[in-house]
Amino acid sequence: MATFVPYKSFCAISLIVVSVFYLSGCVQRDTRVLSTAEATNLAYDCEHGFRFVASVEPDHAWLFISGETISLPRAVSASGAKFNHGANTYWSSKEEALVEYQGKAYKQCKINRKRSIWEDAKLKGYEFRGVGNEPGWVLTIRNSNELNLRYAYGQESYHFSSAQKVVDKRSGITEYMASSAGHTLKVKLEGKTCNDSMADETYSVRVDITLDGVTHNGCGRALRG
Repeated sequence: MATFVPYKSFCAISLIVVSVFYLSGCVQRDTRVLSTAEATNLAYDCEHGFRFVASVEPDHAWLFISGETISLPRAVSASGAKFNHGANTYWSSKEEALVEYQGKAYKQCKINRKRSIWEDAKLKGYEFRGVGNEPGWVLTIRNSNELNLRYAYGQESYHFSSAQKVVDKRSGITEYMASSAGHTLKVKLEGKTCNDSMADETYSVRVDITLDGVTHNGCGRALRG
């Protein structure tokens, strides 16, 4: 099952967390769908500059297009995976997809792997994601004070559930301090342009992490506005 955190909706849904409905065929605006463990979240780039994100489960798919969330049940298909309701269709096979949105077809949709990683974190409820190199690490934050760190190219994983958070609005710096299972983690987020030369990408936040006394620098961005 998916979990919804609706803001404005065309459907008659209460503005509370709903975890038991799929609402087949319903179109919602400005809605967040938090992925289940079995969902595959993919970002696509199509012809004519059209872009969308798909969250795909075995029997259901959610499309995020132009500020809308579109719910599609699985449909019969001779090949690939097809999800359809009314004028909206999502069909995929391997690395490519085709979308019909409001009756118009968008072809040659390719998976954008780099963007998919960030969209996946967003759909899983993370508020912030930071990355660094040598050794490779990924920091994710959710629920304001829950920190997750994958370290040394994913060989090590650390979870801190109750970090202390300090925000200095004047300097634009947010700091977290946490400890768990004999490990300590300090995180400093500074709102300034940060360049990742290895990934050839520019971010809006500089990230410093200190794990058990060893400091590493990286970059990141907020996943929710």
